[in-house]
Amino acid sequence: MPATIRLVLTLIVLGALGYGGMYVLGTFLEPEPREIVKPIPRSRFVK
Repeated sequence: MPATIRLVLTLIVLGALGYGGMYVLGTFLEPEPREIVKPIPRSRFVK
């Protein structure tokens, strides 16, 4: 029984760390907007 409790507590702690990390990344980091340029071949316009 104690091994099961230890496993469950370890999983809870790892889940809380993962959730906390995702919260910090989502709250404190702003993505840098950048322009994406992709050339389109001329053959796609001419039929």
